[in-house]
Amino acid sequence: MCACVVLVVGMVAAINLAVPMLAASDLHPSASALIWIVDTYVVFFACLVIPGGAAGDRFGRKGVLLTGLALFAVGALLSTVAPNVPVLLAGRATTGIGAAAVLPNTLAVLLHAVPAERKGVTIATWASMTGIGGVVGNVGGGAVLSGGSWRWLFAAAVPLCLVLAALVARIAPVSERHDRPLSPIGATLLVGASVALLLGIVEGPEKGWGSPIVLIGFAGSVVLFAVWTFVELKAEHPLLDPRLFRVPALRSACLGMTAIFFGMFALFYVNASFLQYGKGFDVLLTGLGIIPLTVPVILGARHVGKLVRRVGVDATVAIAFVFCGSGLLGLSTNDASTPYPVYAAWLVVTGIGVTLALPTLSAAISGSLPPAQAGVGAGLQATTREFGSALGVAVIGTVLTGQFVAALPPDLRAAHDPHTVAQALTAAPGRAPEVISAFVTSTSTALRVIGVSVFVLGALVVLQSRLSRTTK
Repeated sequence: MCACVVLVVGMVAAINLAVPMLAASDLHPSASALIWIVDTYVVFFACLVIPGGAAGDRFGRKGVLLTGLALFAVGALLSTVAPNVPVLLAGRATTGIGAAAVLPNTLAVLLHAVPAERKGVTIATWASMTGIGGVVGNVGGGAVLSGGSWRWLFAAAVPLCLVLAALVARIAPVSERHDRPLSPIGATLLVGASVALLLGIVEGPEKGWGSPIVLIGFAGSVVLFAVWTFVELKAEHPLLDPRLFRVPALRSACLGMTAIFFGMFALFYVNASFLQYGKGFDVLLTGLGIIPLTVPVILGARHVGKLVRRVGVDATVAIAFVFCGSGLLGLSTNDASTPYPVYAAWLVVTGIGVTLALPTLSAAISGSLPPAQAGVGAGLQATTREFGSALGVAVIGTVLTGQFVAALPPDLRAAHDPHTVAQALTAAPGRAPEVISAFVTSTSTALRVIGVSVFVLGALVVLQSRLSRTTK
């Protein structure tokens, strides 16, 4: 089950390493297309993971898990042979649907298989795998991409899926089913609302913030989220009852999880390009370069429960956001001349925050729902994680593009209007130092925006949690 988690979460991170290759490929993607290549997988993953958990509750968790692995393999194969961006996006969407069926059912299978006294440790281990999966995706993705083509990343996922499917079929136990109705209308509305929101964010720098497509995206998102809420409130058996968020612990933990993954995957997106463009690392070294982030996760995850018992949930979450936000702001001070050990030290600081947050927030979400809704509970955790990841990539990609264009020399910008490093280097190969300098400057600004955002979101999480306890 942990291997399945690492695969589907690792793909979210690994694709970031391929962004420079994709930008320079014969697909010729625009800056916004690059963000969509990363985010299409994450959007379908985030929005369908709750239906995936509910489907497992109703039709059998093992069967839905196997179906998800099959879809993941099909989507990866389609991405491997994609002749253009639309086909690649279709492959990414199919892979995301498969991931949505895989992730929630891994935890549901585990909670069914282990005795009651081991459930807490099991949840903590599963939660840690979602953090480690990001780092494994970077390292493994770097190793695969060192072969020289972005297509190898997707090709490598196909045999992995087949091996895992064989192991799941042989090892995973069959769990009881719950006659829980599905909500295809609710799922469709949630996907549509999320895509509309990201459309507005992603297309802003290229199309203009006042352009019709951006305004329609934001307005459509508001309308669709409102309709989704209305439909779920009126449904006799809602897929995700919005009234659940009346529970202060659940509401606070979901916001916190979204914020942590917002910061972590924004970092993954910009880290890959910064190390390759700014510091001249090859793709394998770039994948290895993120390892310091995972050191606290590996060494410290087992001790987080002791800290929670000693200082409480609120204090632990507050400390987590202080470390995470500080690490991101520290990373924003780096430039091309900064020694890598300094960069790595700030990654460790960020990793400490992630280590403290993941098991603490996961336990808070799981503990807020009854055992019969294990699949939906796991899906809710995954939704907040992946939606935060998608939002982080969209926001930092948008800031990065806008700041990069603004930092380019005016004559280069006026003559060629490039929106990516690859476009600028192709248009003016003799001016590489100026292009790289503009990119490094934009990276620093983007990381500062994300770091401040994480601090603000963390403060809101702790404040609303404290107020809810005070008013009881």
